[in-house]
Amino acid sequence: MSRLIKGPSRIPPLEPASPTLDLLGACTVVVPTLNEADRLWPCLDGLSNQSYELREVIVVDSYSVDGTADLVKTAAAKDPRFRVINDDPLPAGWVGRPWALHTGFLASSDKCEWILGIDADTVPHPGLIASLLKTAIAKNYDLISLSPQFILKYPGEFWLQPALLMTLVYRFGPTGTGGDVPELVMANGQCFLCRREVLVQLDGYESARGSFCDDVTLARYAAAKGFKVGFLDGAKVLKVRMYEGAIETWNEWGRSLDLKDAASRVQIWGDLWLLFAVQGLPVLILLCYLLFGWRSPVAVFPYGLLLGLNVFLVAVRSALCLAIAPSYDTTQASGKWLFWLSPLADPLAFLRILISALNQPTQWRGRKYE
Repeated sequence: MSRLIKGPSRIPPLEPASPTLDLLGACTVVVPTLNEADRLWPCLDGLSNQSYELREVIVVDSYSVDGTADLVKTAAAKDPRFRVINDDPLPAGWVGRPWALHTGFLASSDKCEWILGIDADTVPHPGLIASLLKTAIAKNYDLISLSPQFILKYPGEFWLQPALLMTLVYRFGPTGTGGDVPELVMANGQCFLCRREVLVQLDGYESARGSFCDDVTLARYAAAKGFKVGFLDGAKVLKVRMYEGAIETWNEWGRSLDLKDAASRVQIWGDLWLLFAVQGLPVLILLCYLLFGWRSPVAVFPYGLLLGLNVFLVAVRSALCLAIAPSYDTTQASGKWLFWLSPLADPLAFLRILISALNQPTQWRGRKYE
């Protein structure tokens, strides 16, 4: 509750903005890609609609075989700010995404004060970059990332995805809060802005080279070094279609939500205990009471106290559906009513985080790792 109570006083969602002349050519965008032809074009189109604050867009392609590079060349024919480069073979100890971002950073113009990492599955709105830059400058952020508005389409996603998202809210609080304690810093690599001079001091993405949650790893490393880090609500300036269906959401997003590459073992298991207590168990306990009543094994505890506590926890979780509803674009959706039943998926969400915490990923975004 000490984390959730901060929600009403959080920093408001970013609004689209127009640039000013002091931002002329201030930003380089780096887009890492590997076989992203099916979903890259909305990202390129959104970036082409940014104004003069965007100096260049560097798409770092890891030798895609599906025509990804051709899409970038098509965009470059209309907008000379676009170019595509290939990264070198993946060095030992590196994960593909931070390596591509590091390559793009090294290839960027030194005239740009800001480096913005954007994922291929994002849809930037006009005014995104100007809004980011103005917010970072006004609030003196060295690094700032945004939570997007998620595009959901299928019933299973509406049931599972909010439960997985809620594991982050319980552990770290709402977006627009926190950032003072490095261990609790959150970040999102889908839209990740950093001052060039800060990246120079951090040796680029070196500190996150082997991380499957490189965004959080780098942000926490920067916060520990004394830099100001922000994680804000970008639902009005950025959309993303992450995964197709509940199964892909379970497999791909669940693989990194434990954040074990960015936290100590004590913190990981402390977070798991918290999720188990306040998100994984309450629905199960209430179901036991509904189905078995006093015959339930949990009835050895004081009936009124246990029942009241878990009714309260489920009520809080259900109310949070209202709080996160603006984080979803449902215009293309079917079965969106299942969103309101997402608390029933909370035990599965906890199970997914537990499984992820106990296993090291062997593949990620088309790459396989030892």
